[in-house]
Amino acid sequence: MSRHLHTELIHAGTPPLAAGTGPVNVPVVRTSTLRYASTAEYDDIHQRRGAGENVAAYGRHGLDTHRALESAIATLEGGRHCFLAPSGLGAITLTLLALLSPGEHALVQDSVYSPLRRVDHSLLKRFGIELSYFSPSRDDVASLIRPETRLLYLEAPSSLLYEIPDLPVLSALAQRRGVIVATDNTWASGYLYRPLQLGAQVSILAATKYISGHSDVMQGAVVVNDDALAQRLREASDSLGLAVSPDDAYLSLRGIRTLPVRLAQHQVNALQVAQYLESHPQVERVFYPALPSDPGHALWKRDFSGANGLLSFAFRQADGEQARRFIDTLELFAIGASWGGYESLVQLAAPARLAEHSYYQGSQPVVRLHVGLENPNDLIDDLSRAFQAALSH
Repeated sequence: MSRHLHTELIHAGTPPLAAGTGPVNVPVVRTSTLRYASTAEYDDIHQRRGAGENVAAYGRHGLDTHRALESAIATLEGGRHCFLAPSGLGAITLTLLALLSPGEHALVQDSVYSPLRRVDHSLLKRFGIELSYFSPSRDDVASLIRPETRLLYLEAPSSLLYEIPDLPVLSALAQRRGVIVATDNTWASGYLYRPLQLGAQVSILAATKYISGHSDVMQGAVVVNDDALAQRLREASDSLGLAVSPDDAYLSLRGIRTLPVRLAQHQVNALQVAQYLESHPQVERVFYPALPSDPGHALWKRDFSGANGLLSFAFRQADGEQARRFIDTLELFAIGASWGGYESLVQLAAPARLAEHSYYQGSQPVVRLHVGLENPNDLIDDLSRAFQAALSH
């Protein structure tokens, strides 16, 4: 029976009834040690895990709470295998270490989540793995693929400015050259965008953001369909000793149940704020793919089923001090680096980070907003006061 994804997310990972009754959601199962009924059972479990089966041989591998969350995230992404990590960056690092070896090369979209570059410079280079960065809209990607290229790494939409790569086109190109495609799907949280159905082999999520939805969890996930890729990720995860708290897994599982309704309201609020900003005389440009004026709007409309609460804007005429005054005046937008919770947040985009993005050709300060679940009229009033305060000096 085919069911809507909303329905599947409500029921994914739900524990079966035993003795006629049972909890609605899987309970938190905490343990560091597993007991075995016999040496034969011990051998059987370890052999099954070694063969790639998702069973726990030790507490680090997780138990019922983790299996339920893995099942729910796999359902969300339309995937078969899900691997949890302690953070979104942990999920990114796991992917890079699992899929790249010394002497190999990866092509990386230049507007990706900035800490990936730190992984490159601090870790991958020491292992003899080379990453080079490209513009998905300006560069001839085919000419950049080398004999040693093993991975094409994307982010859709990208960090800070929400550039949307044409994933079906890039995936088809990579497939012809035998290159694996991985994409960071945190913005859409698996719900608004299905990379595995558009040609990618690997989808990466920070459950810290909208999956959790309450700014109280650090967590990442990697989702794949291919059994061979899954085995490489499993071996790397085991070797790195990655483990996720069952309490955090429970919180993400709780959050995923309400993900569709929260994202829908975030989009309603953010679109109203984006339209206000687009009409403001002190705003040069609004970065939000759901706006028809955004360069990525056509790709967003084709490949995505909606938008979230994250947007950025560039001032028309303001210096860095005025942008800081704008941020400091805001009352409903707290200053914070994350996003995806119920609350509104604001952050000044660092010029050094913007300089990494060939997508950005401007010079004015850029402010990123996460539009939360407050009343959008109140948020717009807050922004209006901040504009007046910032530009009146």
